[in-house]
Amino acid sequence: MGREVLCTVRSNGKRSQGTALLETNEIIFRGDLRLKIPIASIKSAVARDGELHLKWPDTSAIFELGDQAEKWACAILHPKTVAEKLGIKPGSRISVLRLAEPQALNYARKSAAAFADDKPLLDSDVIFFGAETVPDLARVKKLIPSLASNGALWIVYPKGRKAITELHVLTAGRDAGLVDIKVVGYSATHTALKFVRPKTKR
Repeated sequence: MGREVLCTVRSNGKRSQGTALLETNEIIFRGDLRLKIPIASIKSAVARDGELHLKWPDTSAIFELGDQAEKWACAILHPKTVAEKLGIKPGSRISVLRLAEPQALNYARKSAAAFADDKPLLDSDVIFFGAETVPDLARVKKLIPSLASNGALWIVYPKGRKAITELHVLTAGRDAGLVDIKVVGYSATHTALKFVRPKTKR
């Protein structure tokens, strides 16, 4: 999700100012008080008068978020599917290659006009390419001819590994003549970076 807000949090009789981040799988608060709350563990999320009241098995907390409280509560209670986060539209031509967790795209498979997971489709609206190591990124340039003019290439790579970092992925996409426009938490273990052709080359 990647939402970030400067706010005040009250929890266990303590009050702290800091930064709250609403990520795909957790809420993080950094200040004098530190919190890391898995979304799946949250038992109650209620927005009231600009405050987000959260309860989970360990304890509870109140986030003073102002007009963001309702939006955060909705995002926590009704999380988007991976397909929604990635902006996949029904009727798309989708190619999925080398993904470690392809099941996350099952919904997209059902709604696609065409779906391939063995080789890239010609004029793919979306290509998902999994890269677990830097050498895997050498294939990125070969995928470009299969993209529709307005198509998007998502490179999905592991989080928190020195063997392949965001910089490696950005460099591979840019070297292939693409521009990066979005980053999404694909899963608890992987991140997805979206690339498209520059407007002048579509």
